[in-house]
Amino acid sequence: MSFFCSQNALFGMGNPLLDICAVVDKDFLDKFEEIVKKFKVEYHAGGATQNSVKVAQWMIQEPHKVATFFGCIGKDKFGKILKEKAEEAHVDAHYYEQSQEPTGTCAACITGDNRSLIANLAAANCYKKEKHLDLAENWKLVEKAQVYYIAGFFLTVSLESILKVAKHASQNNKIFCLNLSAPFICEFFKEALMKVMPYVDILFGNETEAATFAREQGFETEDIEEIAKKAQSLPKENKKRQRIVVFTQGKEGTVMTKGDKVETFPVLEIDQSEMVDTNGAGDAFVGGFLSQLVQDKTFEQCIRAGHYAANVIIRHAGCTFPEKPDFH
Repeated sequence: MSFFCSQNALFGMGNPLLDICAVVDKDFLDKFEEIVKKFKVEYHAGGATQNSVKVAQWMIQEPHKVATFFGCIGKDKFGKILKEKAEEAHVDAHYYEQSQEPTGTCAACITGDNRSLIANLAAANCYKKEKHLDLAENWKLVEKAQVYYIAGFFLTVSLESILKVAKHASQNNKIFCLNLSAPFICEFFKEALMKVMPYVDILFGNETEAATFAREQGFETEDIEEIAKKAQSLPKENKKRQRIVVFTQGKEGTVMTKGDKVETFPVLEIDQSEMVDTNGAGDAFVGGFLSQLVQDKTFEQCIRAGHYAANVIIRHAGCTFPEKPDFH
């Protein structure tokens, strides 16, 4: 393992949610508290960025706490469970805890093959740069990292926090990664997104997000390889690193720009009958990718690991996985 992959080598910041999974009956459409009282539930540390750093840690196994995670939670029961779950996943989570809002939750209600997600961001929306990121002991953890990853969802919460981290990465020639995360981010948070874009070394997204991004940016093409090239050539601060763009397309293969060429990498095949839940696939892909990136592996190896992690996650309900990966 390279020297690069040490404790706190990876830093993530985002919306921490406590994932609550319950198998429910059809007439059930009620509140979280109700779910918890009435059904057997499982808890997981969730939210897009936290899922990705959790998967990266799982892929790496040792050392523990390769990934640091910042986000906001409530001082409540769910917050306490979330801290325990992050600890179990060996993620070094440093949450900003406040009392105004309860801990964010995402309830997954499973009825047979159907899965309904009900997210309530609550505390996740309350992250404050000056009350957490700017504190000396927290900023030290940011400075220790070599690779940074933030999902676009966090643009709706704290643009100033993202910019502080992104500028630090850029000025110190470290790697800053951003995910488009959802079409609505490309559309309604376009201004915030484009303020961060000059600092982005690796841009992630899926085919739907890429199409929306292209439309909003006036790229005038629907060809995913062309969109990737155009996204790659947007203005960039740190000229020492050329931007890499990585677009997943479900089972269609993953597109990556590198240098002046664009390549498509086939995904691992999976039998339809083995697919349990595709919800965490994108987060898992990024997690697998990051697990190799912090070990200084090639981008091709990063993509292979991303495909492997996504392939494992879609065989399980929620963003969950077996005890150890079988990735070579």
